[in-house]
Amino acid sequence: MSELKPSHEVVTGLCRHRSGDRYQNISAALKVPKNTEASIILQWKKFGTTKTLPRAGHPAKLSNRGRRALVREVAKNPMVTLTELQRSSLEMRESSRRTTISAGLR
Repeated sequence: MSELKPSHEVVTGLCRHRSGDRYQNISAALKVPKNTEASIILQWKKFGTTKTLPRAGHPAKLSNRGRRALVREVAKNPMVTLTELQRSSLEMRESSRRTTISAGLR
């Protein structure tokens, strides 16, 4: 995996921040939104780098959106089976096992 060098804009924004410039002035000079510049600077302050770091923990098998959709479906029809819920999750392109669905509904 190759080490990515930060872009010129990121380095320039961080240098201007260290020299005391405000987010608004930096974002206007670099022609990027103020929120983007602020998030880059906050990431640099927190982690000491602007590189995207790996996340901690195991990714969830069922997304929040999928979980909410299943809860809505069960609220509409409480007698729906896990197999039917599994089919509907496949239609939403969130394939999961019946055990995963039942754990998500608890």
